Amino acid sequence: MMSMRPALVGVSAALLLTHCAGSIDAPAMPPGFSTLTRVDDSIELDIRYSGDNNFVGRPINGYLAPACILSTPAASALAQVQAQANLRGYSLKVYDCFRPQRAVDHFVAWAADATDEKMKAAFYPDVPKDELFSRGYIAERSGHSRGSTVDLTLVPMGTLQPQADPMANYDCRGSETERFPDNSIDMGTSYDCFDARSHTDNPHVGDAVLANRHLLRELMEAAGFANYDQEWWHYTLRDEPFPDQYFDFPIQ
Repeated sequence: MMSMRPALVGVSAALLLTHCAGSIDAPAMPPGFSTLTRVDDSIELDIRYSGDNNFVGRPINGYLAPACILSTPAASALAQVQAQANLRGYSLKVYDCFRPQRAVDHFVAWAADATDEKMKAAFYPDVPKDELFSRGYIAERSGHSRGSTVDLTLVPMGTLQPQADPMANYDCRGSETERFPDNSIDMGTSYDCFDARSHTDNPHVGDAVLANRHLLRELMEAAGFANYDQEWWHYTLRDEPFPDQYFDFPIQ
């Protein structure tokens, strides 16, 4: 039988070349979008889907860099929030911004694989994987793909994100010492915790946590954002410029 190794080597080389040239061949960021750091480089970035610290447990398709891209009006509004947060001794920290449709498709494919539950304890301990869509935690079309939705929190100014192993044994609903280490003020759950305790006004998280969540909501609403009430971290610009468009360019 003729060896296939030369052909495979050729394919591998081609794939490597394509990957290295991704910034040349990938679709460009369309007009009306901005990289957040060009608008306000003081806002902290902790882009979870570019690494392993997320509910899938590996980098998500379309996240070629840990960057935040938003519609330009959303980025400008977020800079206004940052200015007001700074007056109170806090900084914003964003976990996710624009999300390419290919990333959403990655979530859909992951959800269909019932055997892959390696991150269940840390992100969806009490929700069956096949109910993540029906309960509203994941969608086949995400507002993030319209470019004006952002996931974020508040952190005390001058603090840094701790280094930690995302694969360690965490419980997103537990106390701050049981959750993945984060320099966020206490929001009662980890980011992307698919649980009722993540609902913004859940009374069971306690008054101090509710006060923190409501502070974030107050600051965001003042700049024109609206909260998704099942996720304390999730906000969409009310007057978003692309309300009916879903984009699929990579983050790089």
